[in-house]
Amino acid sequence: MKILYPEIAPYESGHLKTDSSHQVYYEQVGNPEAPAVIFLHGGPGSGCNENHRRYFNPEKYRIILFDQRGCNRSSPNGCVDGNSTQDIINDIESIRKTLKISQWTLFGGSWGATLALLYAQQYPQHVSGMILRGTFLGRQYDFDWFAKEGVNKIFPDYWQEFISIFDVYEQDDVLASLHRRLFSENNETQSAAAKAWALWGGRIVTHSFVDEYALDTDDESKLINEARIEMHFAKNRYFIDENQIIDNISKIPDVPITIIHGRKDLTCLPESSWLVHQSLPGSKLVLVKDAGHLAGEPAMIDALVTATDQMADAIK
Repeated sequence: MKILYPEIAPYESGHLKTDSSHQVYYEQVGNPEAPAVIFLHGGPGSGCNENHRRYFNPEKYRIILFDQRGCNRSSPNGCVDGNSTQDIINDIESIRKTLKISQWTLFGGSWGATLALLYAQQYPQHVSGMILRGTFLGRQYDFDWFAKEGVNKIFPDYWQEFISIFDVYEQDDVLASLHRRLFSENNETQSAAAKAWALWGGRIVTHSFVDEYALDTDDESKLINEARIEMHFAKNRYFIDENQIIDNISKIPDVPITIIHGRKDLTCLPESSWLVHQSLPGSKLVLVKDAGHLAGEPAMIDALVTATDQMADAIK
């Protein structure tokens, strides 16, 4: 079973200036002379960390990572103004131009897979390959499964604990209620909503783990900022048309594409990756028997590192 490559530090980092108040953090690691790959993190609202550099052979890849608008090392942190899906795609393209990269491989998981598919549809000429994990298609159904009618039937106890923070009249529209509370003027209201959402999501995403999920509440502002960005995108239906990705799948270039999904994934259902695979006859689908949604699960690491190693040979 493959494991992550050794820890590695960036050889260059900086902040991309945009046409708004946002400054987007990016970094490069690995071999500057090798084919480029860009890591698209999930969320919306999270960010990259040092382990995300380690899914790629540093001798065979020029690895680019960035924190999306409002996330992690990008500033202003938690800002939702001027922060849409198209803005992020524009940032990806600006990073490509800034780093003078003609083509690159797109590596995206969950929301990152959404961005990879949308970018490839808009800029197919700049894509040399794609590796997608736990595909999220950004449809109303996909959000409703997680926060309205779906996985709550599998975890009714967790769901009841989550919605108990809301008044009865608020429980009919959890998305609107969460958004209203997270963007209220009261910090305690924001914090309680962010913690409840993070606990619900954390429990579901780690449902197959042996140990019970424990929410880390040390950085309250981080929890609030991440939840605000996530609800901002969800409330705006991810700034895309319903079923936009599948409706425009023919725009995806004919390049090597590997789609990986955990069979135990209850956050983003395997059906989404199946639909993309069925719409792209040349793609390869890997359903990982012993994995859920998280990229850091051992079986998922094995599948992802195998995919990046194979991609390096395919695009060289």
